[in-house]
Amino acid sequence: MNLQQLMSYARRAIDDYEMISEGDHIAVGISGGKDSLTLLYALHGLQRFYPKHFELEAITVDLGHKGFDVTPVQHLCEEMDIPYTVVKTEIAQIIFEERKESNPCSLCAKMRKGALNEAIKKTGCNKVAYAHHKDDIVETMLLSLIYEGRFHSFSPKTYLDRMDLTVIRPLMYVKEADIKGFKNKYDLPVIKSPCPADGYTKREYAKNLLQQLNQENPGVKERMFSAIVNGNIQGWPEKSR
Repeated sequence: MNLQQLMSYARRAIDDYEMISEGDHIAVGISGGKDSLTLLYALHGLQRFYPKHFELEAITVDLGHKGFDVTPVQHLCEEMDIPYTVVKTEIAQIIFEERKESNPCSLCAKMRKGALNEAIKKTGCNKVAYAHHKDDIVETMLLSLIYEGRFHSFSPKTYLDRMDLTVIRPLMYVKEADIKGFKNKYDLPVIKSPCPADGYTKREYAKNLLQQLNQENPGVKERMFSAIVNGNIQGWPEKSR
């Protein structure tokens, strides 16, 4: 996938769900992984010709893991002329050393999101873009079915009234395989996750299950995604077109 194709997917999602309005100041949460860096490329590319003008701000929450070096991301943001903020935290120490959590992901996500939202409000942004892609949406639906007993996945656009902040997901039509191809084609400065729980999560289980289902039933992943988009899930906005 090249940059033109990436921007086409992102623009389709943005237009379908009216994710961007004139004058928006959008924060991009940068983990250092391939997904968030691809999102940064997509929005930076769209910024040049999208009919509604918007500003970008990149923010990374440093969990405090040893060996987490954001220098490559810093250089990329400088090249793109995008302001970049790194929020230093001790989340890793709290979760793995003090609390010794056996299932750390949920608490970590909650604390990370809290630190990110606080930083977003300080920068004056009114929206935050998350790098969830098409596979993430289907995996979340599977997790919801298996562990919660309901048909649900996160919405393309969500207003958080307590934070006065809107969450958007411009990569919702992009496959993870295409993001991997984009990362390799453009040599993205990916930072390997130093988290000891990386790869050993319920989401990883759902990812592997979905891969198996798609191998045994070619096209099932696309059909699941269509079921989600057309499923009238509570909290999902209607398409604008």
